[in-house]
Amino acid sequence: MAESMQGLKRSHRCTEVTTAMVGEKVTVMGWVAKQRNKGGIVFVDLRDRSGILQIIFEDTKSGTECFEKAAKLRSEFVIAVEGTVEKREGAVNPNLATGEIEIIATSLRILSEAQTPPFPIEENSKTKEEIRLKYRYLDLRRPDLQRNLILKSQVATIARSFMAEQGFLEIETPMLCKSTPEGARDYLVPSRVHPGTFYALPQSPQIFKQLLMCSGYDRYFQIARCFRDEDLRADRQPEFTQMDMELSFVDVDDVIDVNERLLQKIFKDVLDIDIELPIQRMTWQEAMDRYGSDKPDLRFDIELKDITEVVKNSEFVVFKNAIENGGTVRGINAVGQGAMPRKKIDALVEFAKTYGAKGLAYIAINEDNTFKSSFAKFMTDEEMAAIIEAMDGKAGDLLLFAADKNKVVWDTLGALRCHLADMMGLLDKNVFRFVWITEFPLLEWSEEQNRFTAMHHPFTMPMEEDLQFIDTDPGKVRAKAYDIVLNGNEIGGGSVRIHQDDIQEKMFECLGFTKEQAYERFGFLLDAFKYGVPPHAGLAYGLDRLAMLMAKQDSIRDVIAFPKIKDASCLMTNAPDVVDDVQLEELCIKLDTKNEEE
Repeated sequence: MAESMQGLKRSHRCTEVTTAMVGEKVTVMGWVAKQRNKGGIVFVDLRDRSGILQIIFEDTKSGTECFEKAAKLRSEFVIAVEGTVEKREGAVNPNLATGEIEIIATSLRILSEAQTPPFPIEENSKTKEEIRLKYRYLDLRRPDLQRNLILKSQVATIARSFMAEQGFLEIETPMLCKSTPEGARDYLVPSRVHPGTFYALPQSPQIFKQLLMCSGYDRYFQIARCFRDEDLRADRQPEFTQMDMELSFVDVDDVIDVNERLLQKIFKDVLDIDIELPIQRMTWQEAMDRYGSDKPDLRFDIELKDITEVVKNSEFVVFKNAIENGGTVRGINAVGQGAMPRKKIDALVEFAKTYGAKGLAYIAINEDNTFKSSFAKFMTDEEMAAIIEAMDGKAGDLLLFAADKNKVVWDTLGALRCHLADMMGLLDKNVFRFVWITEFPLLEWSEEQNRFTAMHHPFTMPMEEDLQFIDTDPGKVRAKAYDIVLNGNEIGGGSVRIHQDDIQEKMFECLGFTKEQAYERFGFLLDAFKYGVPPHAGLAYGLDRLAMLMAKQDSIRDVIAFPKIKDASCLMTNAPDVVDDVQLEELCIKLDTKNEEE
């Protein structure tokens, strides 16, 4: 039978009880993590969000009634305990913050009993994720998950405080917006009041924060919920949180400066890690050429080498065809992996194919400097020696090559270098390597849509010196865009925005919009720009992704209280779910049940 708390007030959380309080009386409350009955003494590990505290119930000191109640405790019972802090008589537990003390209980109230949970509430749970997500309210009791969410909360609190000190105003923007299908798919919300019309949930507060700059608010900040109806990965969710900002009368360096100091403060205050400023910068072109990725992981040294010039006269048909079709031949050196078994090399070839490559060529250099290769029979000895030299190949190294269009080669080798680093144990989660990626292409060609699309969004400012190419060679135009990358993950991105009418119109023209189409989608923003708009720029962090890396986790699900699974459903609540016909009628929605059944 559950008891009430009447007359009791918690004095401390578990780990707030310290050795300095020996002899004091305290009242603590929480969940029973473990109970051990040793006859005349009962040990209880009491858990709350702060950690674990050992409680001792002794027949002689606690009283018979209290002791007998303690003997009936089971895991996950919720209890309130009054008692005195004492130094541990038994072994000190160095793994606990409270490992030198214990509470000698004088009274016990069982506030709530609990059934046996479907899985143990323990750190680094081996229970299948599907089971844990179904009972997420139990999973969230695990100390490691609680630490993750506490860390994420600390990041948000520090960011809010820092931004306020820097003159930013926290302003909320709408959740029910106009659909602007340029980018990921929108989540749509039907309107009851305006039948047949729909709101969209925001993919980001982009347009509204630009309007706030038009409105003279100068510096805006928001921790904003955002929604994207896209396929999920380990670092993606259909709903996520952005730390979003916009600044007026600034250029690239101003935005980077305030964000470097923000990151420095967050990492120092939360993890006690010093970030050295300024953070390294790298252009998009350099990142692609050296690492095959615009979010390079700099924790290890494997880099791409372009050997197109070295093999341009080769008769090896794979290299020859790639070069003739405007592509390149590039390679990476997996140092010390020359003895890799053929079966593992074949697995790397299959891995490469998932990124669009037709295969991988390789040279495995033996310790005696002889080598095995998949293509040596098509090359002269001089050509092979020149390739090995160009790749800095040494005895014991494995050289891997891709030949194709640049995008395929970059994607393949960029992913392969990270895959190899993982295999070679080079990915240290205790190391944090930041880099700014700058000067992105303004536009990228979409084969699917047969037109240029904005690499970031349609409001990104081109670099002034590249405006001359906007009509003749749009693909050559670089953007005043910048991403902040940490350990191979983009944690934030932004740009200087277009604030001149003529450049914005030209941008829409490049994207294939007529003036009418541009006004249909973004008319309210374009109209606002007619009334005086300051130069402005901004950036948004993926708060979940940043917290995931700081907490050294592999999935953002581990830093989100109630995440969705890969098909964007919730195992705990069974959302999404069917709704009543009455609700559909109110919204003037009729389902095509025939197609649904099919």
